[in-house]
Amino acid sequence: MGEVCEKNSKSWLSIVWRISNILMSVFFALATYVQINDPDAGLWMVGYGVPVVLCAFIGFRPHVTETLPWRRVADLHLMISSAVIFMLGWKLYTERVTQIFQQEEGREFSGLMLTAVWLLLCRHSGRAPVGILRVSTAVAITVFPFVAWIYYHVNKELRSKWPSHCKTAI
Repeated sequence: MGEVCEKNSKSWLSIVWRISNILMSVFFALATYVQINDPDAGLWMVGYGVPVVLCAFIGFRPHVTETLPWRRVADLHLMISSAVIFMLGWKLYTERVTQIFQQEEGREFSGLMLTAVWLLLCRHSGRAPVGILRVSTAVAITVFPFVAWIYYHVNKELRSKWPSHCKTAI
């Protein structure tokens, strides 16, 4: 298993996959940092901090996804995240929220959904060389949060109704 990844570690798909994981690790680290002002910061810092470490491992050693510790931590995070995603999604649905980025629960839902989708994308990526579909999806997902964050940072009126703890971290 490991020799398959090492043999193709120089392919451009593998390099793009590793860079995507490092960039997502950086994004999740930024998301962890901005939780400092949140009333329930500890919970969300762990929620984003675990993917920081898991993505960083993939960025430096792609075959780590086949190790038992990585899989167990990722599976546990996905299990807990899925329950929280369901609860937040249900709350947003029952309250008929349409602009989810204007509600704190919507931003929390979106961020946690992003971590879950990314970790699912990473599952078993070290088993064989990454393909074009996985890498293309990874690039699209990697670009989206950075573009969205810059967009919201530039357009201050979009953040006007956010609570004060959401406006002061960065």
